Amino acid sequence: MEKYKDIKTFDELIELEHGAIGTESRNSYEESAQLFIISEMLKAARKEAKMTQKQLAEKAGTKKSYISKIENGKANIQLSTLIRIFEQGLNRRVGFTFL
Repeated sequence: MEKYKDIKTFDELIELEHGAIGTESRNSYEESAQLFIISEMLKAARKEAKMTQKQLAEKAGTKKSYISKIENGKANIQLSTLIRIFEQGLNRRVGFTFL
């Protein structure tokens, strides 16, 4: 706990644990965090639509196993496929913000 005594913000904690922005370690962490967020958003949207993974896959033109992999953060998702799943499969619009 000694190494955390001077930590005052979440950003400081992330830098301590995963390195500075731009480092390989930090980039890996950021990528994993984004995949987790996408997986949780997809899972929540699918459940809100009262659809199974199989139903969503059929509607979006993909496989149930692929939906499962995305929801479990195990898939490398192409942007076009992600948009198709949300827009065709769930009738949701996709927007992006770049920081």
